[in-house]
Amino acid sequence: MFQKVLEYAGEYRKTTYLSMAVMLIGIVMNVLPFLFIYQLSRPLLLGESLELGYAAWRVAAIAVCGVLYAVLYVKGLSLSHRAAYNTLKNLRASLQGKLERQPLGVIQEKGVGALKKMFIDDIDSIELLLAHALPEGLANLAVPAFVFLAMFFVDWKLALLSLCALPLGLVAMMAMYRAGTSKMGAYYASAQKMNNTIVEYINGMEVVKVFNRDGESYQRFEQDVRGYRDFTLAWYKVCWPWMALYNSILPCVALFTLPIGAYLVLVGYSTLPDFALVLCMSFGVGAPLLRALGFMSTLPQAPECFALFTRLHGVHFIIPENATFATSICAALCSGKK
Repeated sequence: MFQKVLEYAGEYRKTTYLSMAVMLIGIVMNVLPFLFIYQLSRPLLLGESLELGYAAWRVAAIAVCGVLYAVLYVKGLSLSHRAAYNTLKNLRASLQGKLERQPLGVIQEKGVGALKKMFIDDIDSIELLLAHALPEGLANLAVPAFVFLAMFFVDWKLALLSLCALPLGLVAMMAMYRAGTSKMGAYYASAQKMNNTIVEYINGMEVVKVFNRDGESYQRFEQDVRGYRDFTLAWYKVCWPWMALYNSILPCVALFTLPIGAYLVLVGYSTLPDFALVLCMSFGVGAPLLRALGFMSTLPQAPECFALFTRLHGVHFIIPENATFATSICAALCSGKK
């Protein structure tokens, strides 16, 4: 799917990759302060004194990491948005070129509202995938993966405890996606019907007023809008409990590490410095992990959008070589005779 999206990026594909790299460095800068916090607490945990120079360098490093994180993250977002909007421009231009070659019957069958939704709403929905889910999601996922790997080198028992919260959050997330994906097709059909009705209502308003049929026309308009509203709210009501559950569990990487890890330290299976280090790592990866997995909500929408684009691109339409200025209908007739 990502490869299909990047086909329209053109020269801005490198900008997308650059934004990923910049954001990755920015996320690292956001996690490093927790390592410096551990270095500040380690001498105290071992009963040693904390020198002023030692502490000052760590505090300064935390401040520098905070500034670098803000600068690099904003720069990465700037690059990703530049690449995303140029990719959307190329996608719209490609669809426009294909639409100009469609027979009139195909355009009428789809409806003006559906085409408007495709060119504006559906393509705009891909912006979240290109500008955030792809660069931000991968960067926020790569750093926690590396940190979890480092935990196993510190203490494999505490590392396993840190991973225990992830399956619970992922189960809640998959339950939400299963409920949402099953209704995705009906959601797009409802939105398409509402858009077509709105466009037809506005375009035919003058005729409706002349023949005094505004009550009947408005009734259909109101029915489709209310139907879309009711369907969307029903969909959200199914997803909201699961969304609240995984948003509560996923950031709490130390959910099992803190109580059970403390017990392991008390009985001598783990050391206090290792326990403190793993806790600091856990606090550092919670937010990036939630942000990365939060972008997964855009993934069920993308295949449906590209299915619509594929159906439009899938209408094979041939313009004869000698019909440079022929209209679509004339070209269709000529190609049919061949």
